[in-house]
Amino acid sequence: MLRHGAWIKGLSNSTVAVLALLTAACATRPDPTNVAAVHSYEEANDPIEPLNRYFFELNNFLDMMVLKPLATWYAGVLPEFAQTGVRNFLNNLKSPVVLANDMLQDDWDGAGTTLTRFGANTTAGVLGFGDPATGWGYPRHDNDFGITLGKYGVSEGPYLFLPVLGPKPPRDLAGTGVDLAFDPLTYIYWNGPYTVPVTRQVLTAVSYRATNAATIDSIEATSVDYYASVRSLYRQNRRSAVEGDKPADVNTLPDIDNLDLDTPEQTPAAPH
Repeated sequence: MLRHGAWIKGLSNSTVAVLALLTAACATRPDPTNVAAVHSYEEANDPIEPLNRYFFELNNFLDMMVLKPLATWYAGVLPEFAQTGVRNFLNNLKSPVVLANDMLQDDWDGAGTTLTRFGANTTAGVLGFGDPATGWGYPRHDNDFGITLGKYGVSEGPYLFLPVLGPKPPRDLAGTGVDLAFDPLTYIYWNGPYTVPVTRQVLTAVSYRATNAATIDSIEATSVDYYASVRSLYRQNRRSAVEGDKPADVNTLPDIDNLDLDTPEQTPAAPH
């Protein structure tokens, strides 16, 4: 039984309700007599799809012009072991956020693993660039406040795709704000209040894009509807995380061979 549910669920439900109301205000439901269209609309739960698609195309343009070239350069300049070290370092920096959410979910085994990993990798792993903890039987898992809200029964809300941030339905958007408060780096000011978090997020985006370049290109090339495929994949990943089936490597997109990416209205299989 989750012991902290009352205050979390009360706060999160009100936040999600407000955000959902704002996004749903722009919705135009299909003709009620068109049963198939209404069913598809409700299953997709994407009431501002035209605006979401506009932001999706904007992000694709930014990816093509900025992020993908940076990731290509990054992957070409840094050898694989160095890229792995950067991923390990970024993962280690996220440990306080993961730990806080482990505890909020009453996952004390997970919290112990996260704390052990942070101590081992920060010391023996030289500030987290190495990952000896995994070899010692403490594998990494991801966690965030959006997952915490999901475990307390808060629904995802309508699909929302934002410029730069990407998919951020109301539950995960609210969770992102709380995770920022959990993160000690939020309060470190070097050459301005946003230098550290912005630099970290840029490096995280470049590293993730470089790691998943082939998979992202494959999804785009083989999808009938790239936007719908990304929406479906995002939901599958988040559903899997909320249900406790966390992927082994959170920096890498799951195997897409068995994912029905172009029919998000159907119940998708969990990634593996």
